[in-house]
Amino acid sequence: MLAPERRQLRPLGRLSFAVLALVGEGGAGPHDLVRMMRQGRLYWSSAESQWYAEPKRLERLGYLASRKEPGKTRERTVYLLTDAGRDALRTWISDPSALPRIQSEAIVRLLGADLAESDDALLASLQAIRTDIAHVAAQLDLAEAAAATLPHRERYLRLVHQLGRGLLRAHEEWLDGVERELASERRQ
Repeated sequence: MLAPERRQLRPLGRLSFAVLALVGEGGAGPHDLVRMMRQGRLYWSSAESQWYAEPKRLERLGYLASRKEPGKTRERTVYLLTDAGRDALRTWISDPSALPRIQSEAIVRLLGADLAESDDALLASLQAIRTDIAHVAAQLDLAEAAAATLPHRERYLRLVHQLGRGLLRAHEEWLDGVERELASERRQ
């Protein structure tokens, strides 16, 4: 049974838990959250405006507290977990995880490919994914190096990056297969 003070707090969405997890014990400002979201876009993507708004909302709900710190050009807000935020995150972490959702433009393009001018147009469109894969792989290199600077999270970050590398490999293998299939169709 939930403690009475926790029952009064509003339920949180997936973005809320992503913010709480990224704030973690060390705290983070909105710019930090956006930077982490950009680097982790392989795993999670939301509009940048949501990463600025959600910490404010979580503070109003009692899950985060904020403090002002000196920044490079002006004061910056840093959010910290409250006991309620820490408890909510701990409870959520122990809940069963669901299979990740995939929102893939490439899949939608394939679904509509019978309406395309040609398979060549589709292949040209899909080639852009290889550029993204190279970019994300470079970001993973940086993230893996940075993990060593976060000893309290290093083990978990290493596991996350292991998934990231696997996802990139899976996309490369899938693209290879799509290209082979469409190329063999052209030859026939």
